[in-house]
Amino acid sequence: MKLLVIEDDQTLAINLKRVLIKDGFAVDTSSTREDGLAQTEINEYDCIILDINLPDGSGLDILADLRKSENKTPVIIVTARDQVEDKIEGLNLGADDYVSKPVDSNELIARIRAVIRRNTQASLPILNIGDLVVKPAEHSAAVGSHVLDLTAKEFAVLEFLAQRSGQVITRTMLMEHIWGSDFETFSNVVDVYIRNLRRKLEKYSNTSLIKTIRGKGYILGKYEK
Repeated sequence: MKLLVIEDDQTLAINLKRVLIKDGFAVDTSSTREDGLAQTEINEYDCIILDINLPDGSGLDILADLRKSENKTPVIIVTARDQVEDKIEGLNLGADDYVSKPVDSNELIARIRAVIRRNTQASLPILNIGDLVVKPAEHSAAVGSHVLDLTAKEFAVLEFLAQRSGQVITRTMLMEHIWGSDFETFSNVVDVYIRNLRRKLEKYSNTSLIKTIRGKGYILGKYEK
């Protein structure tokens, strides 16, 4: 899942990004209203973490612009401004949740997952590919009766492939969605995660679920040309 953190406090933004990445999210950051809005126009996010006080305007203006353009991405407002009036304005503009600083990182992660789950409940079916079952809503996967022991990043990679079963997924697509915009083009991190996933899947499956399409990328399930 990919997040956008719009926060002008660089120390807080860096700390949030580190915590969220550790929990398996891909994270982009922005420190201004203008750049934050531009990011939402060129990227798709599963949730936006939005500060109200920005150097070039209010985060609430971003929220208003998003909703006017019918962008329904879940938005959680995280700010030191905890007055009732601010909460009411944010919620009336279409915010999905509101958290006052300082916020516990575990609580924030729980709220992020909750708003994403509510927003995508209808589009989070159980995914079946052969004897593999992926349950995005439960953040779990199993081969037959064997539940897979996956790290947060491994599950994110598997979920991304499963949601696009039968399609070739390039390394760049995986890097951008799972690791966000801050990645090294020539990094072999994708290959490492694919190798680990194959090892865990093939421990319980007689078939090679993840295939490499030479010169193109990876595919989970039957190749639909």
